[in-house]
Amino acid sequence: MTQVQTARGPLDSCELGRVLVHEHVFCMDMEYTLNYRRDFDEEEQIAEAARRLEDLKRHGVDTIMDLTVLGLGRNVPRIAEVAKRTQVNIIVATGCYTFDELPKQLAYRGPGLMFDEPDPLPDLFVRDIQEGVNRTNIRAGLLKCAIDWPGLKSGVERVLRAVGQANVRTGAPISVHTSARHGTGLEAQRVLKEEGVDLCDVIIGHSGDSTDLDYLMRVADEGSILGMDRFGMNETLPLADRVATIVELVKRGYGDRLTLSHDCWCWSDFFPTEAHRAARFPELSYCYVPLTALPAMREAGLSDREIDAMQIDNPRRHFEDAARRFAAR
Repeated sequence: MTQVQTARGPLDSCELGRVLVHEHVFCMDMEYTLNYRRDFDEEEQIAEAARRLEDLKRHGVDTIMDLTVLGLGRNVPRIAEVAKRTQVNIIVATGCYTFDELPKQLAYRGPGLMFDEPDPLPDLFVRDIQEGVNRTNIRAGLLKCAIDWPGLKSGVERVLRAVGQANVRTGAPISVHTSARHGTGLEAQRVLKEEGVDLCDVIIGHSGDSTDLDYLMRVADEGSILGMDRFGMNETLPLADRVATIVELVKRGYGDRLTLSHDCWCWSDFFPTEAHRAARFPELSYCYVPLTALPAMREAGLSDREIDAMQIDNPRRHFEDAARRFAAR
């Protein structure tokens, strides 16, 4: 067994249960929200988040990986308040989310930059993992980075390499936001491998946005787990296509490298109002996987054992195997 850090403290990996591997609780630009979103009431949204997560628990999900990091409005004390009110385990992440440049507080710090010093990013991420996130005793359980359609921009590469270095120093597993349609999962793997990461430690997120089996198998053949993690975003790719891709990958022997999720949130300032969110993604919710996606997978021929592997075994192994590899170094 392996200890996994959560917002309520460490948990044995065998107690993770059914896991959604790519979710958010709150996702926002903090400065924008605090200045311009009069509809954000912190206490109301904490209570609503807890309510939604409790509903998810009633539908059989035990743990979520909250991949809200720098660039997405991470506020761990707020997550701690939600965690007190729900039975769902919340694993918080460290890292940085950018498609281009770093936040200005970090963009000018590093080798050859205005403040010529070692890149501060790896140490920041390691501290979150080993000591706890700023003024809390809550330790990050995994690392998060991103590479979307713009590709390997300078800030993106810095974060990828920093995340890779933090993985090597701590053994914390990695989740990467990618654009499957642009094949950026392969580029992420290349950079992380150059930093000494065992690619088995990596979930390549948003792989479920693609039906390109050749691309998906190339990523999985490097050892990484495929995040089939945007269920409910049917305007991006219909449910039938997402399910058919998973079924075919299972038939081809990749069932041990698939995980499920939604990329959902309780509150986000990305959409002007909840009505805008509902119009864009009318089916997106934390409960879409248990209530809609899993029945569709069963109807398409997957067994409960195959589904359990994606929800229970593979997420648990993501943490256990990373810890085992780190201990063996």
